[in-house]
Amino acid sequence: MDGNKRWQGGSLQHPDRDPERREFVAEEQDPFGVILSCIDSRVPPELLFDTGLGDLFVMRTGGQVVDPVVIGSVEYGPMTSGTPLIVVLGHQRCGAVKASYEAMRDGKKLPGNLQSIADALRPAYEETVKEKHGDPVDAMTRIHVKQTSAALRSNKDLGPLVKKGSLAVVSAYYSLDTGRVEVLTGAPSA
Repeated sequence: MDGNKRWQGGSLQHPDRDPERREFVAEEQDPFGVILSCIDSRVPPELLFDTGLGDLFVMRTGGQVVDPVVIGSVEYGPMTSGTPLIVVLGHQRCGAVKASYEAMRDGKKLPGNLQSIADALRPAYEETVKEKHGDPVDAMTRIHVKQTSAALRSNKDLGPLVKKGSLAVVSAYYSLDTGRVEVLTGAPSA
């Protein structure tokens, strides 16, 4: 979050981005976090958290949806090297969520494999339409990241690490307008 404050204020440190760091991590990696975020070109986790080479495991999918391969990729750091943090990061004006919301609202299908994104977002859509929201797409994004992080926290392999206190699974939301990352759920107490 300190890196995100630097990003917001324009006082970037660009840590761990030099030949010495490249040599240091060449043989082995030990990232301090896993970020699951959207493919959106405006939401590059390494930049908005002002991190460098070897600092983060990053997975990016449309609407930060998960399937077994993505879940396995998210599990990799915590289960193999004790990475203590997973952040599921949604963002403002997500095109994948918007397209999925509109398709479900209108009873239409998205073309090609884009429909698989909408299918994965259906639980968030169903929760969203239960109440009236000023911006239902934004609400759906926030609901989806909360649902995804809750599912990861209760995952049969990650759940024990969460219960033990060696892993935090956080849902968060990135504002394109301000550059701020807001923690929604799962913030570690220490």
